[in-house]
Formats: sequence, structure tokens, C-alpha cells
Amino acid sequence: MSDLFPERVETERLVLEAATTETVDPLALYEHVREGAPHIDEITEYVTWDPHETPRESAEFLELVTDERQGGEGATYVIRPKPGEDGAGEFAGLTGLAVDWDAKTATFGAWLRKPFWGRGYSGERAAAFMEVAFDRLDLETVVVTVHDGNEKSRKAVSRYVEAHGGRREGLLRNFEVNVDGSVADVHRFTVTAAEYRATTADDE
Repeated sequence: MSDLFPERVETERLVLEAATTETVDPLALYEHVREGAPHIDEITEYVTWDPHETPRESAEFLELVTDERQGGEGATYVIRPKPGEDGAGEFAGLTGLAVDWDAKTATFGAWLRKPFWGRGYSGERAAAFMEVAFDRLDLETVVVTVHDGNEKSRKAVSRYVEAHGGRREGLLRNFEVNVDGSVADVHRFTVTAAEYRATTADDE
């Protein structure tokens, strides 16, 4: 079922390539997500994963996302800037969408290495993913959650969600469990297919 999700998604400034055991070297990934990698503590402050302790952990992560893709449960992509961008062709981060087919919902997630923060890449990637979720997969709702306290991400998500007709629904208390067992409150944002189509129709 892996063909449910595109192998490659291009935006104005980015190339998103499917992350699988065949396309990503676990040792190369490990260099970006390991303990001691540049800015790793800032990168992981508001996400549900911790830095990888061994290359095997990175390999197991790639096996997991490959299984999810093949099972039609979701897809994970490597983010690379296009030529003309600073750091063109470099590993900029990872992004993905997880699908709940019963609820007809896709949940988006992303993280970027610090040199790529502040460029609007997250919103650009989200716009492309909304097209996948609503036009390709025929889902009804896109969900994005942001940990309480992560103001930069909350503002960025709010901008692109509202640009597609969606809104912040509220603060969900003790909603996510981190790897270390701590719990986090999250802001939940949603865009429906109807809202998305209304805004894209306005753009035409």
C-alpha cells in the first residue's frame, strides 16, 4: 500500500523524499539525531522523541516508518532545500503525516535542524501535505498539535492553518506522553476539507 503516498513531493523551495530503509542511510541519519549533534537539545525540546543513543536506534526508526508507509498508516519524508536555497541538497529535517482512516484524519508533524529555522519551510511543506491529504487521500480533516510553550511553532502553525481556513481548537491538557514519561499539554489546530477547498477556490 506504499503507493498511497507520493514518493516525492516538491514545493517552490523544497524537495520532500520518502524516508525508508532503502532511501536513507541510518548512519547518516544518526549524525543528525544523535546525542551531541548540533543544537539537538533545542530541536528536541518540544517533540516527543529524544536524541538517538546508538545508530541501531536510527535504523529501527527507519524500519518503523517504512512499515507504516507499507501498511498505509502514514509516510515520513526527508526535507531538502532546492538549489538556490542556503544549504541546498542538505538534510534539513524530517516531516510526516499519520493517517487515521476510520476518523478520515491526517496528523502532520515536522522538525528542522536549527540552521533551517525561520524560513517558512514548515508552512510550505504543510500546504503540499494538505493537497496530499485532501485531494489524493480524500480525508476530511488535518490535525496539527504543538506543545504548550513552543511559541515559535505555535505562531507558524497558526499562520498556515488560518491561511487554509482552519483554526486553533484549544489546549488539550496532558495529551502527549514524551519518551521520558513526562506529559505535555498541546494546542490542537485543524483544517477541514471544506475549509481547504474554500480557500483554494479563492486562490484560483
